[in-house]
Amino acid sequence: MYKMLRFAFPLILAAFVLSGCRKQPPTPITDSAMGSGSEFGNGDDLIPSGMDSDWGNDGDLELRDGDESIDLEEGTYNGRQMVRGVLQDVYFGFDSSSISSSERSKLQDAADHLASNPSDGLLIEGYCDWYGTEDYNLALGDRRANSAREYLDTLGVSGDRIDTLSKGSLEATAGLSKSESGQDRRDELIILK
Repeated sequence: MYKMLRFAFPLILAAFVLSGCRKQPPTPITDSAMGSGSEFGNGDDLIPSGMDSDWGNDGDLELRDGDESIDLEEGTYNGRQMVRGVLQDVYFGFDSSSISSSERSKLQDAADHLASNPSDGLLIEGYCDWYGTEDYNLALGDRRANSAREYLDTLGVSGDRIDTLSKGSLEATAGLSKSESGQDRRDELIILK
């Protein structure tokens, strides 16, 4: 009996201690776990954003009431007029900030617009679906916006012409299935005049 107790006691103690630990959410699938052949991939694979460890934007992840850089009533950002709908949205896979090959042409169109209009800037707003926590989705929206920014950099667009902003899941439609909520997993490309 003593031998059995001597063996079982450390196990019971470990179970007791571990049961008091805070449970962590499941580790999300990241872009790096998906793998790719090269930085921008080949064919129809996904582009790793390179943003998995750097969640960007100096920790400024959310739009807050009283943020003076955005005036929603006037439709301005940092005093510049926001023009929506000229450039197409860039869509992402579930829990991903990688840009698929099918979405690259939309960023090429944005680069072409900026090359033809040297006084224009670009605001990239990153959005997420309703899955995940608010904080996680704000960070994912930030990674998505910065992924597009990095891709535009490879196309020769100067980073000082691009601003990024994460909206996370603030405007997502709750209750949709993962396939139905695909419209919420996007970057909006907004021209700044």
